[in-house]
This record gives sequence, structure tokens and C-alpha cells, in this order.
Amino acid sequence: MIDIYEKINDLYDKRREVELGGGDARIEKQHEKGKLTARERIELLVDKGTFVELNPFIEHRTNDFGLDEQKGPGDGVVTGFGKVNGRSIYLFSQDFTVFGGALGEMHAKKIANVMDLAAKNGTPFVGLNDSGGARIQEGVVSLDGYGHIFYRNAIYSGVIPQISVIMGPCAGGAVYSPAITDFVFMVEKTSQMFITGPKVIETVTGEKISAEDLGGANVHNSISGNAHFQSESEAEVLQNVRKLLSYLPQNNEEKPPRLEIEDENDYRPDLTDVIPFDAVRPYDVRKVIEQVTDADSFMEIQKNFAKNIVIGFARIKGETVGLVCNQPKVMAGGLDIDSSDKAARFIRTCDSFNIPILTFEDVTGFFPGVKQEHGGIIRHGAKILFAYSEATVPKLTVILRKAYGGAYVALNSKSIGADLVFAWPNAEIAVMGPQGAANIIFAKEINNSEDPELTRQQKIDEYREKFANPYVAASRGMVDDVIDPRETRIKIIQALEMLKNKKESRPYKKHGNIPL
Repeated sequence: MIDIYEKINDLYDKRREVELGGGDARIEKQHEKGKLTARERIELLVDKGTFVELNPFIEHRTNDFGLDEQKGPGDGVVTGFGKVNGRSIYLFSQDFTVFGGALGEMHAKKIANVMDLAAKNGTPFVGLNDSGGARIQEGVVSLDGYGHIFYRNAIYSGVIPQISVIMGPCAGGAVYSPAITDFVFMVEKTSQMFITGPKVIETVTGEKISAEDLGGANVHNSISGNAHFQSESEAEVLQNVRKLLSYLPQNNEEKPPRLEIEDENDYRPDLTDVIPFDAVRPYDVRKVIEQVTDADSFMEIQKNFAKNIVIGFARIKGETVGLVCNQPKVMAGGLDIDSSDKAARFIRTCDSFNIPILTFEDVTGFFPGVKQEHGGIIRHGAKILFAYSEATVPKLTVILRKAYGGAYVALNSKSIGADLVFAWPNAEIAVMGPQGAANIIFAKEINNSEDPELTRQQKIDEYREKFANPYVAASRGMVDDVIDPRETRIKIIQALEMLKNKKESRPYKKHGNIPL
């Protein structure tokens, strides 16, 4: 007679074997590298006791190259669902202790299955990447597995939030899945991303470089722009993932969660001291953000990449907003290739997930130079225009100081769809700055004057008075109101409340053709 309890005990024995992954020795080796195991990472990411594993008993079915003699518990990846801050997520966590986390046919099948469940349930998807890449012993089926994941990344883009966390090596084709997802997190010194590793590069080009210098967290967060966040430890990076999820809705049909906050005085007298009245003096736009948003709510994105523009999520009266802000202390806040890409991608992310966009504008224009022109600043700058124009979420702009030329138009002007544009009384809105404009318009008068410098200054003042102020734009309806800087938070709160039920449609099409 079969004893049911023997079968149950057998079940738990098998589970323990799966949970042990590659075994104690490999787990210890993982810890020696300063890395956690796949399951330890999941425990830090989700709320305690909420993780439910799926497909734990899946194994590879390859007999070539000695794999028939090797067991691979869970085929090197843990998948399932859990809760973060009480809200559901689906996830995978690659297990480096099993086949080095390398992706094979069944490994990919597990990930694809849980991605489909996330999409069907309208739930964010988080991938914890720690892998040696494709499992070479399985040949082309491992590459086919990557294809199934890439396809789902693309199809579910803009439907559910997708977050990639790089917690070890991520090489070759494996990097394209994180590249498609909405946000990429990296850990300093232990995570890398690259298409070809240092040894291949040295063989092909003769260049010598370490894995960290080639594709480490600092590189991708400051030079390439491929990553959005970096942290010193795995525990810190997973806490930041939890924080990011708190700003996002579950899917594209929901609005972000609202947090209850204590009533506070929305009149902010310190705002008049934040920005120098002199239009050429720099300042840190983050000080404006601090004054306008809820206390300690700003989560900056891509902080060390394209520093001339500041983007990120914050809350205003408990509501999530996406911020796009010129940074006058870097390149005078001008827009270049990288900052255009950075802003456009973020604008589209906000629009995908019903997050209102708030723009703080202080821009001299698109950055001049041969390198920028030859690098495609026209194409890259057009991405900002395209992103703002196609976005249908509430869109607000506050012109803090300068708004010149094509950059004024590109940064959410009324003409490309802004719902409301406010300007501070010291704002200068014009085709170009008063100095440049006066030199062109009044060139003859200045050159023929007995005192050219005095005449130039008089003409600069004349141009500023006539054109470089907010009232001309306001008289034409391009600025909805000129506001007291101290009332900026109040005006934004009122505007967001007024726009909370906004609905706007676009002509039917498969999709727009953004200038990539």
C-alpha cells in the first residue's frame, strides 16, 4: 500500500534540492564575490512571505556535451510572483550557481511563461539578471529562447512596467532584454553589461580594458546612458526597485497610486531666493524641485548621464508626477544629443503609464557645434518634439527664466500640446537671447554709433523690454498666466486637480515613426 505521507515527504525533499540550487560550495562562492543568491534577492525584493514560485521542477532536456550527466535544479532561474508594498509583481531571478545562470531552452520557457502571466494580469514585471549568457551546449535553441523573451519585452512595452536589475554579468544577446525594458538598475563593482567581453575586444581590435571599465555600473550610468540607477550594494538596489514601483501604476490602464500626506503650507516664499535674477548666473534646478514637490519625494533618474537635464518622479499632494527640468549649472541648461534622448525616453515612459508631466524650463537653446550637428542633433532634438506632441497625459510647463528659440518650442510649449504654461515674471521668451538678437537686428545702428558699447547695451535693454519678457507671449495666449514664483506649488496643484480627468485621442494609426 502506498503511503501518501511518503509521497509528501518525497515532494519536500525534491523542493529542498531545487532550493539549494548549485549546492553549498557554489552558494559560498557567490557570497565570496559579494553577491546574494537568486532566492536571497527575491526575499529582499518582495514583501515577507508573499513569494510564490512557479515551475520549480523544470529541467533541461539536452544530452549533448555531457549535460545528460549534469542536473540543473530549476534550469538556472527562479520564477514566480509576490507583492511589493502590498501590490503584485511577477519576476524572475537567475541563479548563477546553476550553469552560471546561462540561458537555455527551458530556462527561457520559464521566463516567457511568467512574462505572459504578468501581461495577462496587468502586473509589473521585474527581472533579476545574473547570467553567463547563452548556454553554448544547447546551441541555437538557447538563442531562440532569447528571441521569445525579446519579443515579449517589446510587445508588452507600454502595457506593464518592466524593470531589469543587473546583479552580475550580462553579456552578448542577453543585454538586449534589459535595453528594451523601462528601467535598468546596476550594482557597483559586481554587475556589467556588454555585447562583447574584454577578451573578444582585445582579440579583434587590440584594445585592452577590464570588464568593469568596459561595462560596469559607472560606465552605463554616466557615459552610455544604458542604465538608469546604480547602487553600492544588492540590498540597496533592491530597496530602490521597491521605491520606484511605488510611483508606477500596475499597468497602462491604471493611474499611479496616491499617497496620503499631511497638510502643509503650499505657499513657498523661499522660491524667490533659489533662482538668480541675472539670467546668466547658474543655479541648481533641484532646489526648485525641492520647493515644489512633497518633502523627500523626488527620485532622480539617470542622475549622472546628460547632467544638463534633470528627470525623475516625485509627488505633489501625494500624486505621482514626472519631472523634466533644464539644469542651468551644466551647459547653461542647453539641450544636446544625450539630453534629448534622455528627456524623450522619459516623456514617453510617463505617457505610457498615465503619469502627468511637469516641465521646469530654463533653456538657452540647442547646444551649438560641429560635433553636435554631425552627431545628429537635428534627429535627436526632434525626439523631444515628437515625445511631447504624442503624449496625452496632463502636461504642464513652468518657464523659470529663459526660453529661447527652437528649444522653447520643443519643451512642451502650447503649440505642441501643453495643457497649461505658466511663466515667472522674470522669464525671457524669445527667438534668441537679447544680446544676440540686438547684435543682429541693430547691427548698423551699433556699428555707426559714436559709442558702440553704450548703443549695444541700450538696444539689448530695448529688445528685452519689448520681446524678452513673459507678457508678449501671454498676450498671444502662448503663456496661460504669469505667476508669483512663491505660488508655483499652489498653481501646479490646482492645475493637476483640474486636469485629473483629461482625455485626449490621436488619429488612428499603428504607431508613430519617431526619429530614432
